[in-house]
Amino acid sequence: MLSQIIDFIVQSVGNLGYLGVFLMMFLESSFFPFPSEVVMIPAGFLAYKGDMNIYVAILMGILGSIAGSLFNYYLAFRFGRDFIIKYGKYFFFNENSMQKMEMFFKKHGEISTFLGRLIPVVRQYISLPAGLSKMNLVKFCIYTGIGAGIWVAILACFGYYVGMWLGSDMNTEMIVQAFTSASLDNYELDIKSHLNKIILITLVSVFVVALGYIFYQKRRK
Repeated sequence: MLSQIIDFIVQSVGNLGYLGVFLMMFLESSFFPFPSEVVMIPAGFLAYKGDMNIYVAILMGILGSIAGSLFNYYLAFRFGRDFIIKYGKYFFFNENSMQKMEMFFKKHGEISTFLGRLIPVVRQYISLPAGLSKMNLVKFCIYTGIGAGIWVAILACFGYYVGMWLGSDMNTEMIVQAFTSASLDNYELDIKSHLNKIILITLVSVFVVALGYIFYQKRRK
C-alpha cells in the first residue's frame, strides 16, 4: 500500500511537472502527511536531467507548502480544536498529537512555524496551533515560507546532486527506493546515508537557531 502511494506521488511529479510538485507539496503540508523527500528529491533529479528548472521546482515546492499550511491554518482558525480532533483521527492525527503541537507552539512561540517546518512530523501539523491562536497571517506565511523554503531547497538540490553523482542511468523510482525499501544495494545505501546526514545537520541547525532565539528573547526581557 505504501509503495503504491509513493509510486503515485513520484509519477505525479514526473507526469504533471511543476503542477505535480505544487499539488504533492500541498498535500504533504496538509492532512495527508507523507515524506516530502519523495516529491522534492525526484524533482531535483528531473531538474538535473533537464526536464525541470531547479529554481522553478523549488518555487513550486515552497508555494505548495505554504498553500497546504494555510489549509490547516484555516481549518483550525475557522472550526476550532474540537473539529480538528474529531476528524483528525481519520488522518492519523489524534488529541495526543494535538497536545504535542500545542506544547511545541507554546514553548517556542510564533517562530515555531519556522522551526517546525524543518522537523519531520512536526512540519505537517504546526499550522494547527498557529490557526487556533489566530497568529498574524502575514507573519505565519513568512515564517512558513522561509522554513519550507530551506527544506525544499535542500531536498531539491540533493536530488540534483544525486543525478550528478550517479548519472542519468538512475531514475526517480530508484532514488525513492533508497529510503523506502528494507533491502538496499550499495548505490541506495549511499543515497540513504547522505540523506540521513543532511537531515541530522538540519535538525542540529534548527536546535542552534532555537537556542539563539530563546537567548535573544531573554536578553530583550
